[in-house]
Amino acid sequence: MKSRFLMANALLAATVLGAAPTAQAENLTLCWAAWDPANALVELSKGFESQSGHNMSFEFVPWPNFADRMLNELNSGGKLCDLLIGDSQWVGGAAENGQYLKLNEFFDKEGISMDDFIPATVTGYSEWPKNTPNYYALPAFGDVVGWTYRKDWFARPELQTEFKATYGRDLDVPNSLAELKDIGEFFQGRNIDGKKVYGAAIYTERGSEGITMGVTNALYNYGFAYENPDKPYDIEGFVNSKGAIEGLEFYKDLYDCCTPPGSSDWYMGANIDAYKSGQVAMQMNFAFIWPGVEADANVGGGKSGYFPNPAGPAGQFAQLGGQGISVVASSDKRAAALEYIKWFAQPKVQQDWWKAGGYSALRAVVEDPSFASSQPYAQTFLDSMAIVKDFWAEPSYASLLLPMQARVHNYVVAGQGTAKEALDALVEDWKEVFEDEGKL
Repeated sequence: MKSRFLMANALLAATVLGAAPTAQAENLTLCWAAWDPANALVELSKGFESQSGHNMSFEFVPWPNFADRMLNELNSGGKLCDLLIGDSQWVGGAAENGQYLKLNEFFDKEGISMDDFIPATVTGYSEWPKNTPNYYALPAFGDVVGWTYRKDWFARPELQTEFKATYGRDLDVPNSLAELKDIGEFFQGRNIDGKKVYGAAIYTERGSEGITMGVTNALYNYGFAYENPDKPYDIEGFVNSKGAIEGLEFYKDLYDCCTPPGSSDWYMGANIDAYKSGQVAMQMNFAFIWPGVEADANVGGGKSGYFPNPAGPAGQFAQLGGQGISVVASSDKRAAALEYIKWFAQPKVQQDWWKAGGYSALRAVVEDPSFASSQPYAQTFLDSMAIVKDFWAEPSYASLLLPMQARVHNYVVAGQGTAKEALDALVEDWKEVFEDEGKL
């Protein structure tokens, strides 16, 4: 399969990447996950249709099924998708297997510079190998794990008084993960407006990627690293360092002390529901939810606030989310798909994307002096995107993700063994993957 895609790319490179915009109207299909930003993109893309003469169709797949559906489509050489907004972790596999077109020549021809985008999104969504100028996607949707909190609850004088008497500081946005846990404990089981509430909704889902996308926000900040920075794939003592073990213990403590009953398999949607229904004082979630929070009758309109993932003993980092937009190599409509990429990269379109509820990664948008005050969450988005780290983007990322999901969930949620045992076992799991690939 790999050689077939690579041969196809080689044969097409000279004609496709340098192709002039197609004069023939095409019916393009863009594939993405089914969520609010996708609906915003449908509206935004009407501008492309009117300008280009092409027609846009969309295939949106619910998040729990998104990876399986789209990766199967790529691996089979299917022609459903002409454009794909795929997860950051897919870039390595799609590049090496020839499933995404390499865009360097096209970017050069059209004057599209990756220097114009937030650096973390270029590394996370576009590059393979990482930290090399080889691009397989245009940053499309900047996203990162952050926190939403009930600003109206925090502001109540009686709660302010009680919290300060207990913890010796004001009830406010936490500066550290330890302070966040204090706040979670303070609200856990409390009665507010006649309803029992809980401290925080965090990611615990096991089936796809949820608990990994959650626990890394603690692991990074306690000293976890994926590998030795001086020796690729050398993971012993980094994945299971003393700090990493303490970070995993912290996440379990946070789950045990401060989450609602029955939250053993929660991810994005469940956390949103718990927050909007008034069950929790805080929620961990990707930034994409913030426009919906602001618009919600129960928790919007100034009732909510936003803050970046707080620091831990080893620094302040947050798990990168978000996606790049790529041209699918098996598409028969590559020239028209490249037209869409060119259109989407325009500063005016990117500004409209932000206004519509999309998270632009274009520096001209996010570095504009008016950006930080354009939405209540805009500054938090900027602060969060400055501290991101990401999971493995290796071609074998799925084989790396599955054991982490299992090892972490078994310890944090099921209470099996110790944090050290979980991470030691994860090291062995990952070593086996890299040995099978000949990287160890």
